[in-house]
Amino acid sequence: MKKMLFIYNPQAGKGQLRPKLSAVLDVFTKAGWLVTVHPTQFKGDATNLTAELGGEFDRIVCCGGDGTLHETVTGLMTLPERPEIGYIPAGTTNDFSRNLRLPRGYEKLAAVAAAGCPRAVDIGRFNDRFFVYVAAFGAFTDVAYDTPQQFKNMFGHLAYLMEGIARLGNLKGYEVSVEHDGGVVEGEYIFGMASNTVSVGGLIGLPADTVALDDGLLEVVLVRMPKSPAEFQAAIGALMKQTTDEAAGVIGFHTSRLRVTCAEEVPWTLDGEYGGSPRTADIENCRHAVTIVYGNETK
Repeated sequence: MKKMLFIYNPQAGKGQLRPKLSAVLDVFTKAGWLVTVHPTQFKGDATNLTAELGGEFDRIVCCGGDGTLHETVTGLMTLPERPEIGYIPAGTTNDFSRNLRLPRGYEKLAAVAAAGCPRAVDIGRFNDRFFVYVAAFGAFTDVAYDTPQQFKNMFGHLAYLMEGIARLGNLKGYEVSVEHDGGVVEGEYIFGMASNTVSVGGLIGLPADTVALDDGLLEVVLVRMPKSPAEFQAAIGALMKQTTDEAAGVIGFHTSRLRVTCAEEVPWTLDGEYGGSPRTADIENCRHAVTIVYGNETK
């Protein structure tokens, strides 16, 4: 019998999984899995558990928000041979799940996690750390690290938060140099990200038809420091339409790696969690690093 490690965050999504837990485990069992269950106990627990025990299982399924997925994948990346991973989104922000064609409802999600289509996907490396779908710096990314849930809520309303920051006069630009496959970009930017997802917060990203999770490339978006309210509004408009527009100060490109260098410390977020404040960030795409289970539905 195949063995599954089921890791879930009991606090995610206001505890919505709890009344459905028995039904989810029943779906796994009926699909032929011998299941070991672990509710996370503290921040980083999923990483520690996956790194220590993950190699003993055929599949790891995590249930929670993007932070739980981030922790589980970080643990997987320490293993020489990595089991497949299933994801049941149950958090405040579930950006990455939009890529996986997952159905709605915990029992349907469990059925996909148990018997969906495994596909190799890329994972990002950020200096000596990893991220599943986004590494970002600039506007909003240094807000409320000591209150993670509030930070995640803010991350999901990025365009409105950026506009609020601008009105308060707190918009900060960073003079950065970005080396990538196609050359070097330099300038003052209020926001930048390297991602492997169709959207961040449902708002930002390159056009979905240009994004592939397994192509060895990261999608990069940079937002130039606006020189006027009109430029700022144009940038917000481009971000909300998920388009790039150099005239509006929104630059986008694909690359397998990049180096972001700044004269000062720059706070970063990795999948919605604080990623440190390095002056230099070496970011690369780790192609086909993990195998994630996809669904077949479009909604």
